[in-house]
Amino acid sequence: MSTNQPTPAQIKRWRGYLANEQAEAAAYRDLARRRSGEEQEILLTLADAEHRHADYWIEKLGVHAENPPKPDIKTRLLGFLARRFGSVFTLALMQSAEARSPYDNDADASRQISADERIHAEVIRGLASRGRENMSGNFRAAVFGINDGLVSNLALVMGVMATGVSAQIVLITGISGLLSGALSMAAGEYISVRSQTELLDASLPDPKAREALHSLDVESNELELVYRARGMSEEEAQAKATRVFNKITQQKRIGDNVLGSTEAQSAGSARSAAAFSFFAFAIGAFLPIIPYVFGMSGLAGAVVSLILVGISLMATGATTGLLSGKPPGIRAIRQLSIGYGAALVTYVLGLLFGLIL
Repeated sequence: MSTNQPTPAQIKRWRGYLANEQAEAAAYRDLARRRSGEEQEILLTLADAEHRHADYWIEKLGVHAENPPKPDIKTRLLGFLARRFGSVFTLALMQSAEARSPYDNDADASRQISADERIHAEVIRGLASRGRENMSGNFRAAVFGINDGLVSNLALVMGVMATGVSAQIVLITGISGLLSGALSMAAGEYISVRSQTELLDASLPDPKAREALHSLDVESNELELVYRARGMSEEEAQAKATRVFNKITQQKRIGDNVLGSTEAQSAGSARSAAAFSFFAFAIGAFLPIIPYVFGMSGLAGAVVSLILVGISLMATGATTGLLSGKPPGIRAIRQLSIGYGAALVTYVLGLLFGLIL
């Protein structure tokens, strides 16, 4: 470690690092309080690591470490979310923050600290992935259903309005689009989930096959074929079948894991997913027609509709960005661009139809 006196610029930068490390340690501890078991232990270990990093900057700063400044805005936001919510969204934001470590291009930071931050990002990625997997499929259906309703009905309303028809016709068209789209979404979600469940059921072992194991010819070892059919090599299948037969011989019984669990993997409730999709799409599709419900028409109605939908599109885009661990701002702008792009295309087509008719 260099014995030279740090420059004012270095002191300012290091004090910022110190403040952020201390705030991140506190955020990890706040998250840990909302969890238990292994996840809590992992988060507390990360908090200890952030404290070690803070100690590194305290040592380098010496007397300048006293009264560090406030953390940067992003770190303060993470701390607020960790204290108030502790959800998968907070973990996703922390994953993104850890991946953009400022230490990679800073010669004053030790290689160990830089490496730690990279590994922390992967640890948080793993914890966030658990949360995404455990997150209700109904929640995801709601987010994507709202987005579909926003885009499709906005495009429909803008296209019809551009033809020059009355506000009443625009409203009727928007309501028709709401109902038809919501019903279509619900039906599609129901069929999708039911089909997935049936496919999973078809892959499960027949419970009656387990009863036949006691009567199998050990010499022929037909059980080996079951394991080979499931992708094992001949040697692996033979070894596993032998272990099963030995267990039957020694214990005169067989456990539930011989042929696999008979419980189907959960594909979610088809009816529940359909209901969520219906109402989510309906909510999204209702927003573009709100100004027409209240009697607005023409340019004023279109502007209000675009504003309402634009805000909602950015919100759903940011939400999906958080769920995927990506920067929410970029996803919000992308979602807005897609929605407005679709509306622009149908508006231009509506103008053309209006001129032709």
